[in-house]
Order: sequence, then structure tokens, then C-alpha cells
Amino acid sequence: MTWVSTSLCRDKVDMACVEVCPVDCIVQFKGDDPKFPNQLYIDPDECINCGVCEPECPWEAIFEDEQVPELFSADTVLNADIVKNRDEFDVPEREELDPPTPEQVEENRQKWGYTA
Repeated sequence: MTWVSTSLCRDKVDMACVEVCPVDCIVQFKGDDPKFPNQLYIDPDECINCGVCEPECPWEAIFEDEQVPELFSADTVLNADIVKNRDEFDVPEREELDPPTPEQVEENRQKWGYTA
């Protein structure tokens, strides 16, 4: 069992989750493959299933793998695929960003067609 960063993170990349991860398993793609969009990913081989990342994500983009909404099922596969290309992923440096407003979070959810 692991945690999954979904498309709700795409182009948001807040990195609050990176700061709290005790095993540095939250990574960002540094390569040149359009398969991996601009978002954070959770390495399933390194994730220890502690769950500390989930409440820290201001975009509500992280789910336990068994709880990933069907809408984001492809994201589970995408997170798993980073293992094959792990050398093209790095733990990013945390940038200080203003947290999103509840309205921005809701707008992002609607963008992806997600209603919780």
C-alpha cells in the first residue's frame, strides 16, 4: 500500500508534502518526457505508507492508493511508472508559496471534474 499524487497537483506543485516526508519519496520529474506532466509524484517503492503527506497537501491531491477516485485511476499507474525512470526524478527544493484559497482548491477540482 502506498500514497498517490493525482492530477489535482498538476501545475500546482506546492511542495508542502515534500517537506514532511520522512523518506524523501515525493519527487518531481526533471526529464524531457511529456508522459510525466508538471506535478509531484510519490515513489511507491520508497513510500512507507505513513500518510503524513496527505493532510499537508493544500490542493487535496494525495490519496491512499486504494482510495484514489476512479477519475484519477491513471495517476496510480503514472506514479508507479516513475520507478522505471527513477533517475529522471529528484526530490525538489521547497519553494515558499502562498497556500491556495478554498475557492482556488474548488476551482482546481472542477477543472478536473472531481467532486468530493
